[in-house]
Amino acid sequence: MRQSTYLVPTLREAPAEAEAVSHKLMLRAGFIRQLAAGIYTYLPLGWRVLRKVETIVREEMDRAGAQEILMPAMQPAELWQESGRYQVYGPELIRLKDRHDREFALGPTHEEVVTTLVRNEVRSYRKLPINLYQIQTKFRDERRPRFGLLRGREFLMKDAYSFDLDWEGLDRSYWAMYDAYNRIFTRCCLNFRAVEADAGAIGGEGGTHEFMVLADIGEDTIATCTNCDYAANLEKAEAAPGRQEYQEVTVSKYEKFHTPAIRTIEQLTESLGIEPQQLIKTLIYLADGQPVAVVVRGDHEVNEIKVKNYLGADHVELADAETTQKVTGAPVGFAGPVGLTIPILVDQEVAAMLFGISGANERDYHLKNVRPGRDFPLEKTGDFRNVVEGDRCPRCEGTLKFYRGIEVGHVFKLGTKYSEILGAKYLDANGQEQVMIMGCYGIGISRVLSAIVEQHHDENGMIWPLPVAPFHVHLIPVSVKDETQMKLAEELYGRLRSAGVEVLLDDRDERPGVKFKDADLIGIPIRLTVGKGAAEGRVEYKERKTGKQQELTVDDACTRIVELVKASV
Repeated sequence: MRQSTYLVPTLREAPAEAEAVSHKLMLRAGFIRQLAAGIYTYLPLGWRVLRKVETIVREEMDRAGAQEILMPAMQPAELWQESGRYQVYGPELIRLKDRHDREFALGPTHEEVVTTLVRNEVRSYRKLPINLYQIQTKFRDERRPRFGLLRGREFLMKDAYSFDLDWEGLDRSYWAMYDAYNRIFTRCCLNFRAVEADAGAIGGEGGTHEFMVLADIGEDTIATCTNCDYAANLEKAEAAPGRQEYQEVTVSKYEKFHTPAIRTIEQLTESLGIEPQQLIKTLIYLADGQPVAVVVRGDHEVNEIKVKNYLGADHVELADAETTQKVTGAPVGFAGPVGLTIPILVDQEVAAMLFGISGANERDYHLKNVRPGRDFPLEKTGDFRNVVEGDRCPRCEGTLKFYRGIEVGHVFKLGTKYSEILGAKYLDANGQEQVMIMGCYGIGISRVLSAIVEQHHDENGMIWPLPVAPFHVHLIPVSVKDETQMKLAEELYGRLRSAGVEVLLDDRDERPGVKFKDADLIGIPIRLTVGKGAAEGRVEYKERKTGKQQELTVDDACTRIVELVKASV
């Protein structure tokens, strides 16, 4: 491709609203352009990378035995109502009506559509298992689109759905997809971790893993063990229970003491000269509208996802001040577990305490010598907190360390969540109806572009790995007015392309500095410069990643490039 006629509108500065490095660089290098908040046009360079990622995904999905289809983006609301998700999914679901006043939604995901398809087309056990996938635009009305392609309202996604005879079959399908995802992200040259995760709005009855690309800009926190391969999203991460056990020691009856205007953990620890882990913190939540108390140590935070899953609730939120006052008899900041008549969820670290200080459920008062199990019940004890760095690993003697991560893929064991309610059943060998067992597997393909840039860049621009680069070689004649240089550049251009190498020829009449600056910004992995050595048939070979450069003959340069490109496939 000739750069003089190619749409590569580079910018010297990124727009002020661009925050993430990937967003800034892809805008500056002319890979994407914003149409509206969270909605982007892919320009030729960006589209080429997107197609490279798609190719890798298709190859690995086909290798794993999945079959590609394409489903409608616009979905009838009845399907979502039938599954029960039309209201539960929330405001992220983009809803619309046609001219006949029929309700539709723009698909953020396709569980309902694919389950209906298989329900209508597959009836015999002889047709199972089956795994169907598509690569398609998805729509989610994000509250705050940000970071360019990392959180948009319209994005490209690969979603796959497996249908099996039984749970053992689902297990095979799940791990086949898990392995395929590892190959996909490895081929995309990403540093990633597969972490245990919560199923979220997709739901399900089995395991789930998120594939996280490690990057400082990541919106997710990942807890990983320093000693074993345990890794989990903060929503799901667990820690080994504290070593302290309930001891038969004498603890005085709790006493009420005056704490005027002291509401926060910080104020209480400073006033009493104690550590936060000596405090018993009580928070009032509403679970599907019903009040519940969650009790954690003063140095810990409540994990609302764990609370929600424990209760089997659809929605959990922190209660407002009025509800807290009504339930505890005191304003926010003075709640405690002693004497509460609502369900009390006690974190296992609190249950292990000998005694502690809690709110007294009375304005300006707290209680000391509060003993879990004696002064409030422990029937509903479990893991209800966020882990913290330094916690012990739940699987070994290692400790937990935190990283930031970008979610690029997610695999779910759905079980019968959708097949049961939507009637996706098959006839077994005995002619009996059985419910299909489902799995769901997604990759944010457009998000992968940003994730690659977040990990592969420097102060001068992007550094595309060879397998996903928009072009393999950036061929730059220093002066297009020099006939010798242009003749050699054209010869190289034709020779490399004939060998299957993708080449961007910078045939613009620009100063060398401009060309080199644009080349670094765009980040094509190999740069060939045709300059003063052209008369002797020599060119400058430079690797974008390492910055190493050397003068080579045309033959040597072509041989090296062809070998590198073949090895990258």
